[in-house]
Amino acid sequence: MASTTLSVPEIHCGHCKSAIEGAVGPLDGVQAVEVDVDARSVHVEHDDAVTVRALVDVIEDQGYDVPDQAAAG
Repeated sequence: MASTTLSVPEIHCGHCKSAIEGAVGPLDGVQAVEVDVDARSVHVEHDDAVTVRALVDVIEDQGYDVPDQAAAG
């Protein structure tokens, strides 16, 4: 089991939380996802097969920028 926390500065409300949790949660291998609106972060518990790049792609597909993750798996 792996754990990833991503900074997503554009998170600012409950809609952001719902949109991201709703998109990341159904991914194969994701066990849990929690968006912290105050910290503007996304914490994901997932299988080792889930890459950071896959998480970033899904979040960005929802319209949120995930900066500083270019080097991540």
